[in-house]
Amino acid sequence: MKQTTILLLMLLLADAGRAQTQGYPVTQVPFTDVKISAQSFWGQRLKAACDVTIPLAFGKCLTEGRYENFIKAAHPSRDYDVSTFMGFPFDDTDVYKTIEGASYILQTYPDRRLETYIDHVLDTIAAAQEPDGYLYTARTINPERPHRWSGKRRWEREEELSHELYNLGHMVDAACAHFQATGSVKFLNIARRYADCVVREVGPAAGQATVVPGHQIAEIALARLYVLTGEKRYIDEAKYLLDYRGKTSRRSAYSQSHLPVVDQKEAVGHAVRAGYMYAGMADVAALTGDSAFIRAIDAIWANITGRKLYLTGGVGARHAGEAFGDNDELPNRTAYNETCAAIAQVYLNHRMFLLHGDSKYVDVLERTLYNGLISGMSVDGGKFFYPNPLASDGQYKFNADGTLTRQPWFGCACCPSNLCRFIPSVPGYVYAVRDRDLFVNLFLANTATVRIAGKEVVLDVQTAYPWDGDIALRIVRNQAGRFTLKIRIPGWVRGEVLPGDLYRYCDGRTPGYTVTLNGRPVSADTLRKGYLPVTASFKRGDVIRIHFDMEPRMVKADNKVAADRGRVALERGPIVYCAEEADNGAADLRHVFLPRDSRLTVIPDKAIRNTEGDGQVFKVTAIGAAGQLARCSADGKLAFEDTSLTFIPYYAWNHRGAGIMQVWMLQDLSGMEE
Repeated sequence: MKQTTILLLMLLLADAGRAQTQGYPVTQVPFTDVKISAQSFWGQRLKAACDVTIPLAFGKCLTEGRYENFIKAAHPSRDYDVSTFMGFPFDDTDVYKTIEGASYILQTYPDRRLETYIDHVLDTIAAAQEPDGYLYTARTINPERPHRWSGKRRWEREEELSHELYNLGHMVDAACAHFQATGSVKFLNIARRYADCVVREVGPAAGQATVVPGHQIAEIALARLYVLTGEKRYIDEAKYLLDYRGKTSRRSAYSQSHLPVVDQKEAVGHAVRAGYMYAGMADVAALTGDSAFIRAIDAIWANITGRKLYLTGGVGARHAGEAFGDNDELPNRTAYNETCAAIAQVYLNHRMFLLHGDSKYVDVLERTLYNGLISGMSVDGGKFFYPNPLASDGQYKFNADGTLTRQPWFGCACCPSNLCRFIPSVPGYVYAVRDRDLFVNLFLANTATVRIAGKEVVLDVQTAYPWDGDIALRIVRNQAGRFTLKIRIPGWVRGEVLPGDLYRYCDGRTPGYTVTLNGRPVSADTLRKGYLPVTASFKRGDVIRIHFDMEPRMVKADNKVAADRGRVALERGPIVYCAEEADNGAADLRHVFLPRDSRLTVIPDKAIRNTEGDGQVFKVTAIGAAGQLARCSADGKLAFEDTSLTFIPYYAWNHRGAGIMQVWMLQDLSGMEE
């Protein structure tokens, strides 16, 4: 590494020693230590991010004026009227998020040209920074005529629309990722200067602006910066931003400022803001030992999972306010389920796992990851959904052409740029460590180098998951001696759709699983918190084989969910399925019944041509089903005729044009009331 990087690392270690960091009981294995196999399910998505999404996002930063905003801020002028050319005051974050995604992807696809390009972009960003560290182009370009959302003075409209602290959050997150990936402190120094500006100017002391973020995420980022640097002022600022929420002049459920955070028990308001805040509460709780924060997010998590989570792992029932609905309010066709909200739920559930070491949080994370999150991006990485409904008639009021199809970009580009940064970070969610326990949370084909008790362990995993349930984990190197592999046994194979009773399997099937070490069975009697421990002094070449029965399953929602009464949905493994007009054009899917005794068959390697994108053909495992189509006979009575149905993974829908799509299918007449 460069000499400056070595010096910084020495300073970080010294600072960390002084700070007395508590930290999570379970430690994430970082993205830098896990390499996803190129031809695997997630390897293909990382490749799409590398080849399509990240170049597209950088290109949009150029063509949509994101870079130009920084250039103008470096040369401010009273002649500029910022609102006439800047769409939103958070447009700066598109640049930050794209750099973050590019930094993650460098671990999988090293590229000196990309590093150099990022370096040039950082020069542009640095030139826009004010002498005291403030970096918010919406004001700096012309403080006398800033963006219409920004207010006359710094921070005065932070709790409403300015997004000054939101911009800080994405900048710091990106800078930390860039440092981890490259060892360069260039972006980190820029971000720390803005963070230090915020620490000086925002807080409860005399002369400070006593405000909290209108759009949360700074809390997460400041906690991450504290862990990286050991500088206590950053975690103190993160805690202040949470402690004072619900105590300043603005009180609104929309931004979760209606109550102090420790008094909140229900997930309300804007679903993205909420998810980021809850994740920040987990960070601050872990790093400061604040048990009141833990009690609050435990209650909120139970409310989300038990009353407000879609089968796809999405959240946010209402278009109005992009918000959570009431308990059990889970409409399908009008579901909002913003892609950014799904990403926020992954952040929250990952942190809940790190706090509690329970697989139920990873069960929710996995469901969101494979369904409600990746549905937001086409498989080629070039088109995006903002909302992710569970039913469609092919129409959508927000698209200019009136159809519900993925778009190449949005004026408010938070979802594409958020996917740009999230998808390449997936390697960081696979493993975690606690003492001499190594948690195997996600089943991705990969090689990983982890440290257990300070000693190196190298693993190689081969699997076609999520298409089949066979995983082979081989020990390549073990310098740690005796340790425990904690294999997650997913809830879906243990008969649990999700923690709680919001959904249940209704087909009477009982799939099983086996785990062996070098061919010898591991007893399932030792299962704890969803993990099966395999303890040994592992040797090179030892193989742990995991098998999950992966059958198509029928799911029902609790009767409290009015939109799903009389309906069933299909799953297989971690994948939620849907029926789409492109496969079932002869049958109006809104009038098809799926009987309880319907035959369900696995259709491997079903080909889908991405006519909404680059025309490439991709393959999925589909499900065939025997259904019944309801028709109205001449005498006005319902008549039923047998029909064959094809279900595809929910994330793969809408690659063949707009049309009817259903996740929840009719099973009895009560379902026709929706």
